[in-house]
Amino acid sequence: MTFHGDNPGVRFPPPLIYAAAIFGGWLLDQRWPLPIGAFAGQTALAWLFFTGFVALLGSALGWFRRNRTSMLPFRPASTLVITGPYRFTRNPMYLGAILLVLAFALWLGTWWPAILLPVVIVVVRRYVIAREERYMRRRFGAAYDDYARRVRRWI
Repeated sequence: MTFHGDNPGVRFPPPLIYAAAIFGGWLLDQRWPLPIGAFAGQTALAWLFFTGFVALLGSALGWFRRNRTSMLPFRPASTLVITGPYRFTRNPMYLGAILLVLAFALWLGTWWPAILLPVVIVVVRRYVIAREERYMRRRFGAAYDDYARRVRRWI
């Protein structure tokens, strides 16, 4: 699987990279427990993170659909989407996935997924986002450069 016709780098679908933090964290916790410790509002906070994930993902997908462009990284983009959550972050789906990992850390009651999260962010930034940004720059030129100057990569 290639992402936007750009060959170098890892070719793992981004959701699997985030899922690795959740599953890997759960596995590590089985061997070396690192409990968060129950606290008031833990479940509510997990649901808040999950709601943020759903809102970011749903909104991003909705704007892709409205603009009639593919959100699949292995299909060509026909439009530069800069509305909706893309006004605030160039990567709302990946930002939402971070919230999902944090929600699972709280639901599982272990710090491991949160500890693994910085590694996941570096991998996604280096091997996924960097490739996507090169593609967007080639595909949309100055329009993408202007957008990238105005909107932060994460938040």
